[in-house]
Formats: sequence, C-alpha cells, structure tokens
Amino acid sequence: MNTLKHALDEYLTLRRALGYKLYEHGLLLQQFVQFTESEKVDFITTRLALHWATQPVDVQPAHHAKRLSVVRSFAKYRSASDPRTEVPPVNLLPSRVYRPAPYIYTDNEVRCLIKAALQLPSVVGLRRHTYATLFGLIAVSGMRIGELLNLDREDVDLTQAVLTVRNGKFGKMRWIPLHSSTQQALQQYGIKRDHLCPNPQAPSFFVSERGVRLTGDIVRHTFVKLSRQIGLRGPTDSHGPRLHDFRHRFAVNTLLEWYRSGADVDRHLLELTTYLGHVHVTDTYWYLSATPELLRLAVRRLECE
Repeated sequence: MNTLKHALDEYLTLRRALGYKLYEHGLLLQQFVQFTESEKVDFITTRLALHWATQPVDVQPAHHAKRLSVVRSFAKYRSASDPRTEVPPVNLLPSRVYRPAPYIYTDNEVRCLIKAALQLPSVVGLRRHTYATLFGLIAVSGMRIGELLNLDREDVDLTQAVLTVRNGKFGKMRWIPLHSSTQQALQQYGIKRDHLCPNPQAPSFFVSERGVRLTGDIVRHTFVKLSRQIGLRGPTDSHGPRLHDFRHRFAVNTLLEWYRSGADVDRHLLELTTYLGHVHVTDTYWYLSATPELLRLAVRRLECE
C-alpha cells in the first residue's frame, strides 16, 4: 500500500493534469502529510485532520475551515485505496470570513514609513533601498504583497511602464500600468540593485543583500518593526495596520476620487475589479460599505438619482 506521501504525489499529479493549479493546496497538503509523519500515523482520520486544521490558533475560523476542506478533498481520493481513511464531515468547522475594517494610511504615514526604511541598517547598502522602494510600490499600485515579491526582472517593463503579475491569486495574470514617477523610482532602484548586488542568486526584481528573493515573513517582520518605530503600532502591539491595508488604501482612494469628481462609479467599478485582480465585482463593492466616507458618498449619489 502506498504511503500518504506517495498518495499525495499521485493526487496532485492527477488534479494538475485536469487543469487545477493547486499552488496553495499542494503546500498545505505537504504540511499535513509531514504532520501525520510526526504523529506516526499513516492514514487519515477526522481527529487527526481536525487537530492539524485548527492550527495556528490565532487566525480566523475560516482559515481553519479552509485547511480542513483541503484535507477533506485529499481524504476522498485516498479512501478509494485505503479503507481506513476517514473523510471529515462537511461544515465541521465554521467558514464565515470576518473582514476587519480597512486601515487607510495617510500620505504622511506612507512618507514616514519610507523614510524609516531608508534608515534600516545595511551591510552593503541595498537593504534600505529595497524596502523603501518596495513600500512605495505597494502603496501606489494596490498589489498584493505576494504578487509584488513574485515579480521577476522580466515582469518589470520600464520601457513600456507596465508590470506583469503572473500567477496572482487563483492563478490569474494581469498587467499594471505605472505612473511616470513610479517608473522613475523603479529605474533608480534597479540601478542601485545592480551596482550593489551584481551577481544575484534569484531572478526577482526585489532582492535581499544576499541576492535572493525576499519572503513574505521577512518583509512583514520588517514592516511591523518599522510600524512600531514610527508610531503606527504600539511597542508591544500584536495587531495593527497591515501591509494588505495598502491595497485597501489604493482601492478606497480610487473610489473616493471617482465620487468626488462626479464620475460614473458603477461604470468604472469593473475596471477597478480587473486592475486589483478580484475574481468577483462584489469583492470590490465591499469597499463601499467598509469605509464610512465612501458609504456616505454612495448613498448621496443614489439619493440624487
């Protein structure tokens, strides 16, 4: 009988041959199989799946439900070849997503963050420029942090002033036009990067001082440290403004500008949905109710029609 590890390889190969990408699902299932090995168990049980799915404890319940759902799909496949397999019941964990109110950074807070990044200690002098440019780009582009870190040099066309986002959320690809000031800032960073790190080990546009691709955990750790330094968070706060809130800032400010200028927001909303890489326009409509000022403007527009 195949081990769980071999069964997982077969499962992922089969699903991907059918057209499913399974980037995140594959990583989660690999972690689950490693967990079963650490527990010295070679078949799936509901108890074991539930124990793994409810880690870590300090996340939204929907995250736990998602982890369990991934294992459930694999368990269904595995049950055909191993009768000991237990398939966790549907709706065993609550899956409702709680969306916290977005934090909208002010222009001054963005400037303070970039200024603090330029003061980061750096062995060869590249780190400060990498983080200052990275924070500046995420503030003006509305990109997800993962999309930004996945940018390779070939994805940054500074001649045509456009970024290519490959394998975004749900495997989507899109193009992001650049303002001339952003184009210039990226050009300046590229010159500094190539001078200070002439032999990078990764094709990524943003690199560490060792020439490797930055990871989300490292960037978030640095962001939290700088956030505390400039007063966005208290010295010991575990929660506060997030990197993802820069995406909220972009979306909210775009909508506010449209409302204030008298633009037809309903007609333009699909453009914003496409730009942000949302799967459904309802994801973009959420901003209208999540931000009090936007909600007031939307209601006022409806009352005037």
